Amino acid sequence: MTTPRRAGPTPPGPPRTAALTMLAVMTRDRLGMMTSAAARYGDASRLPVGHKALYFFNHPDYAKHVLADNAANYHKGIGLVHARRALGDGLLTSEGELWRKQRKVIQPAFQSRRIAAQAGAVAAEGAALVDRLRMRGRHGPVDVPTEMTGLTLGVLGRTLLDADLSRFASIGGDFAAVQDQAIFELETLSAVPPWIPLPKQMRFRAARRRLQRIVDQLVGERTGHTNDRDDVLSRLILSANREDDPRVGRERLRDELVTLLLAGHETTASTLSWSLYLVDRHPEVREKLRAEALEVLGHGLPTFDDLTRLRYTAMVVEEVMRLYPPVWLLPRKSLEPDQVGDYHVPAGADVLISPFTLHRHPSFWKDPDRFDPERFAPSATNDRPRYAYIPFGAGPRFCVGNHLGMMEAVFVLAMLMRDLRLTAVGGRVVQPEPMLSLRIKGGLPMTVTPLQ
Repeated sequence: MTTPRRAGPTPPGPPRTAALTMLAVMTRDRLGMMTSAAARYGDASRLPVGHKALYFFNHPDYAKHVLADNAANYHKGIGLVHARRALGDGLLTSEGELWRKQRKVIQPAFQSRRIAAQAGAVAAEGAALVDRLRMRGRHGPVDVPTEMTGLTLGVLGRTLLDADLSRFASIGGDFAAVQDQAIFELETLSAVPPWIPLPKQMRFRAARRRLQRIVDQLVGERTGHTNDRDDVLSRLILSANREDDPRVGRERLRDELVTLLLAGHETTASTLSWSLYLVDRHPEVREKLRAEALEVLGHGLPTFDDLTRLRYTAMVVEEVMRLYPPVWLLPRKSLEPDQVGDYHVPAGADVLISPFTLHRHPSFWKDPDRFDPERFAPSATNDRPRYAYIPFGAGPRFCVGNHLGMMEAVFVLAMLMRDLRLTAVGGRVVQPEPMLSLRIKGGLPMTVTPLQ
């Protein structure tokens, strides 16, 4: 933890009297609130929201300081704290020594050689998705986020858990209920007791019970068969068995698996959904994607060696994550007073870094709202700071599954572009919905036309 310099000024922002108005704005339009704050107050602002003050920093240097240079001073903050009731102390929400222990258990499953070995499973799930879309598309439009969720759960099951998750039909809806509840608690700043039987809270409790039963079933099926396997599920079971208190071991195992199920499928499903939306709006990009897929893959399945050859496809995915980063907000809480740039941050402050606004910062991105994959071309001049683009987070809590997620997005997008044409149903306004991930609000119906 670095020693803070002499306390500087408080960042600019709305007056304290605007706290209730800002709370209403956060409930109605979180992305708009942060985008407006960045435009009006610059790279640092203090936003009074209800009884809290949110310190919002929107510059690569500030992001680097909070997420990496002085990361020890910042624990997970608003939003993720609210998600703890749903996710427990899994890798996404835990802190300190517990987090380091969990990371050490799960990290080996994401080593490069293991990711390379999973390329075949990812390709097979992608091919199954193409077949499903081809069949379901005969009967009318398909909902893309639903289909992408099915895909990513299939990949997660095969690559990390060695389990078939397709038999658990409720998972996608259950995690939607978990996200709804976490955001509800964020919007109300946890002022509504969890025992009040509001419909949203009742849905959440039912979803949590189902998810716990799913996890218990997966663990029960694997118990006694962990020594000959080295997937994440087996590693977590063995780690839980080493706990002195069996009850603590069971709870931590359950928390870790529920977190893995959510984080392991939601972000990539979001990226692929936004990819299909943006590619449909840019026919020239679609044609270049298909040409590359045909050249690199022919009519076969992608292999790990193809990943570096699908360069334009990777550029498209990177640009999609710039405009619609699946993790749109990185909330932190300061443990001790700090100074970010010239500004004082008191102990206990809620600090926000938003990839969504950072990725659209006009000082680092020309015409930032335009979809342009060429920004990420190897030949493009790139003098942007490293922390101007952080789709997988940054610092010690950098996303452990980034390489697997990237391979999955690139492979699946290439296969979809080669074999199908997906066209958005007209008459709908597509809007982002900032939950724990950046979803497409209300889904995205698209028609499916086979190309081969």
